[in-house]
Amino acid sequence: MGGVCTACIRDYKLAGEFKELDIESVKKNLSSRKTLPYVIKIQAAWRGYSLRKSLIQESSDLMNEFSRKAESMLEPFNYGSQQTENVTKKPPVKLPDCSIYIGEWNLSLSQREGRGIHYTKNGAKYEGYWKDDKPNGYGRLIHSDGDVYEGEWLNNKAHGKGVYMHLDGAKYDGNWKNDKQDGNGIEMWPDGAKYEGEYREGNKQGHGKFFWADGSRYEGEFWKNNIHGVGTYHWPDGKSYAGMWKDNKMNGEGKFTWPDGKVFHGVYKDDKKDGPGVLEWADGRKFYGKWKDGRLEESGTMVLPTGEKKEGVWMNGKSL
Repeated sequence: MGGVCTACIRDYKLAGEFKELDIESVKKNLSSRKTLPYVIKIQAAWRGYSLRKSLIQESSDLMNEFSRKAESMLEPFNYGSQQTENVTKKPPVKLPDCSIYIGEWNLSLSQREGRGIHYTKNGAKYEGYWKDDKPNGYGRLIHSDGDVYEGEWLNNKAHGKGVYMHLDGAKYDGNWKNDKQDGNGIEMWPDGAKYEGEYREGNKQGHGKFFWADGSRYEGEFWKNNIHGVGTYHWPDGKSYAGMWKDNKMNGEGKFTWPDGKVFHGVYKDDKKDGPGVLEWADGRKFYGKWKDGRLEESGTMVLPTGEKKEGVWMNGKSL
């Protein structure tokens, strides 16, 4: 659902054989737009010129170039088998705000009810079910900018199951509550990036999976559109980090693994090693030390597979 966060994980250059460790670039921006968040726009913006302020007649001339283009790429709207009762079909009605409604009415209440099409003067179009003079039930809204929402409505708000399609190809398919993504859903972008998981009040929040177009992926906890909590991030080249995160950064206890078998267990802060840790090699060597702001500090111990120990002292990441 934050700001851009592209953090660097530094696998610190220590003395001698430690120099083999790399610098890793963590790509934690949660969208193909390289900004966090890029949450697909929801109905709230459209409601500024609300359904109560709509207009038009059943003609594409009443739609603008963006909404016409969007509609041309869609199948005709399907009302399904739901039947309407005690309603009357009337000729097109021009409303006080210069909008036009074409469809069924509850004449006793002078309210739109049943099936109907509503065009706004800026080119938006809603087609679907109405009750209490508001969209209620299943319907499709084509925004004036070409974005489309199709799904369930409750009192003029997206509520229930629905799909939001951005004109550029981005898409959200999932649950809505009071015009916001809420519950389980899938969000996809034109470059192939995808999020699957939980939402709360329009934010990625709870457990989820994010897949980037380059093959990077993260699975774990999210909070207000940020990677936050416990989770695992995988790089395309096979490296991974599993542990605690805070605001898109490694923060807390974690485990960093390299494809060649090297593993670091320890404490991170703001994407840097910060605290006690153990670095292990596939051949059985282990180094016990303490890091501060990404640099090895104080004394450290190398334990060889034979059990032999080598002591050393470091300051600012350099051997003394």
